[in-house]
Amino acid sequence: MAAPRPGWSRRAQYAVFFSFIAAIIGVAVGLILLAISIAAPEAFRNLRGAGVDATSPISNSLHEISATVDGLASGAGDYWDAARQNGGLKAENAALRRQMTEARAIMLDNRELRAALRLREETPATVAAGRLVSSSFESPRRFAVLSAGSRDGVAEGMPVRSADGLIGRILDAGMFNSRVLLISDRASTVPARLIVNGQPVLCQGRGDGTVEVRPLEVGRNPFKVGDVVVTSGVGGLYPPLVPLARVVRLLDDSALALPIANPASATVAIVEQPYQPEASKTPPAVAEQAPNQ
Repeated sequence: MAAPRPGWSRRAQYAVFFSFIAAIIGVAVGLILLAISIAAPEAFRNLRGAGVDATSPISNSLHEISATVDGLASGAGDYWDAARQNGGLKAENAALRRQMTEARAIMLDNRELRAALRLREETPATVAAGRLVSSSFESPRRFAVLSAGSRDGVAEGMPVRSADGLIGRILDAGMFNSRVLLISDRASTVPARLIVNGQPVLCQGRGDGTVEVRPLEVGRNPFKVGDVVVTSGVGGLYPPLVPLARVVRLLDDSALALPIANPASATVAIVEQPYQPEASKTPPAVAEQAPNQ
């Protein structure tokens, strides 16, 4: 008895047989449909319409599945593209913000430089101009460092001001840099007056970034919130009419004021010669006639 062929079974034989039968049936059906289409086109058209109606639900389902898959793929692509564009827009927005900040800083610096240049041209007693490179905030002593020194003609005791107002006076002068005693320091006392009525007052630093304004005459408190104090020129150091401080709060017999020129925001300052009031002199003709009278 012959051994069965490897990989061959009765199930496989049945499969081949039924496949062959299905192929024959398919060929026969195809020939019948071909004969019907030739002999009776109208009947074949009806059969073709019935086939379309029978396969239409399947076609519609397959179309919806295909559209859904395409929509998901397209939506995913649009999402990733939108995310990429969003990231690019955020980077551009951050770059624009940095450029705007730099532009504002440049505009502010240019405005201060123009104001300092105009002040230097209008002030004949200007000795030098420099930048305020640092200032103290937390220390009870209030100093600033100015990038101008003795080689520029700066000496101790010279007043320092910006385009906004008085900053202080030179305390120590090095060759390249100088230390400025701010008007808010406790050791700073500036003769001043109210700009509203010219009343003489005295500005004393408090060591906390503010100054205390006191009247020279004892009496009722003459100050009002918002009053502007300017230098009076008394004492022969600070020139007159330089903005000094603005009153922000009333005390018992004095007022609390903030310096108008903030050394933390002012980058450029000028150094001036100490103010020397011109002494009133008698004209020569009057002096000669005086003994004869």
